[in-house]
Amino acid sequence: MLTSKQRAYLRGLANPLEAIVMVGKFGLGGEVAKQADDALTARELIKGKVLETSPVSAREAADALAGQLNADVVQVIGSKFVLYRQNLKEPKITLPKAGKKIYNK
Repeated sequence: MLTSKQRAYLRGLANPLEAIVMVGKFGLGGEVAKQADDALTARELIKGKVLETSPVSAREAADALAGQLNADVVQVIGSKFVLYRQNLKEPKITLPKAGKKIYNK
């Protein structure tokens, strides 16, 4: 699970990226999930787009793909979404450390 600081960092990295995963009129078929899985393994951070003809919304597509691929949804804006999954063998992105939580008693 990502902290808000890590999510903000990833949003900044995703800003210049082009959408490489397209969800069209056939929805989230096996080919879309395989394409997203391969892209996450290679890049760790991907941007996707849901076309107008798609039967699912961008939020539904992002949540479904994240669940299938064990990834985190970074953001959903309009018809676009960003997913992140760390590559444990060859990491390319170093996330900021999670801050310590301080509880007042």
